[in-house]
Amino acid sequence: MTNEQWQMLLDVIAGRRVEPIPTGFIVDSPWLPGWAGVSTLDYFTNDPIWFECNRKAVETFPDTMFLPGFWAEYGMCTEPSAFGAKCTFHRNELPFAEKIIHQMDDISRLKSPHPEKDGLAAFVLNRLVLNRRAVENLGHPIRFAVSRGPLNIASFLMGTTEFLMALRTDPQPVHRLLRLVTDFIMRWLEVQKKYVDTIDGILILDDIAGFCGKPDFEEFARPYLQEIFGSLKVSVRFFHNDADGRVCAPYLAEMGVNLFNFSFQHSLQEMREWTGGQVVLLGNIPPRDVLAAGSPAEVRQWVEQTLQTLPDSSRIILSCGGGMPGGVSTENLRSFIDAVKKGR
Repeated sequence: MTNEQWQMLLDVIAGRRVEPIPTGFIVDSPWLPGWAGVSTLDYFTNDPIWFECNRKAVETFPDTMFLPGFWAEYGMCTEPSAFGAKCTFHRNELPFAEKIIHQMDDISRLKSPHPEKDGLAAFVLNRLVLNRRAVENLGHPIRFAVSRGPLNIASFLMGTTEFLMALRTDPQPVHRLLRLVTDFIMRWLEVQKKYVDTIDGILILDDIAGFCGKPDFEEFARPYLQEIFGSLKVSVRFFHNDADGRVCAPYLAEMGVNLFNFSFQHSLQEMREWTGGQVVLLGNIPPRDVLAAGSPAEVRQWVEQTLQTLPDSSRIILSCGGGMPGGVSTENLRSFIDAVKKGR
């Protein structure tokens, strides 16, 4: 993000009106390699290709924010790999981390990873260090420390179905697992900030929180997420959950979250009501069926309809309901951005 974009983000979080309404998108490996015409495997393993894909994006679309911006990542594998998960990579598909917890006793044998040395986390840090100067020379200082969230990581280590069942059948071992994972996440964020001192934001991605009912969210998600968001003194505390957001929404401000990306199944007005208007909302047109699969005219129509539902545009950044999906064309993204500029 440029310095001007970062200041605009801080203004929106502070509740100041920004015109036109800002736009921003979470972009990473599901979209960037295909859009830039390279393989997913090359994007993950080749620093110049990774850099050029991100450079091409920010220079093609200078009027929108890409969040977190020049994201060094390996799909869902970065954090599970630090715990010892086997990761399978494909040339043009996202990688997958295999579970390592097959019975509850396995949790007690897990060791706390070292974020500077273990798994793909070490590669992420090195990519940030090696490319930092080139990224800054483009005018885009690195602003965010990023991690998958505690329930997300735990579900990869255990298996999603098994983890969600264990919330009810084996709560104490699950708490031990979440404690171990949460401690790792906080160290992981701290290490990123240590290596890149321009970082002034946290991005936590945890869709599994959206699969919890209220009792489970209050017991297994809220306390750990709140601890994570309070672990670094930063200006932006960004949470992504594009599963069901109704349960987490009323707790976001208490948890320290001030920027939220959520499912397109919830309207901006609904989410504003559920969050009490205290959190900046990043959304919210359908990512796959409209932004990726629609025509430029359909994208423009959705944006125009969304703008008409906003009597108050404060604390709003227009986006899609989730991260940028694969297949979004240059024409569709330009149609979105241009429609917002012209709309208000």
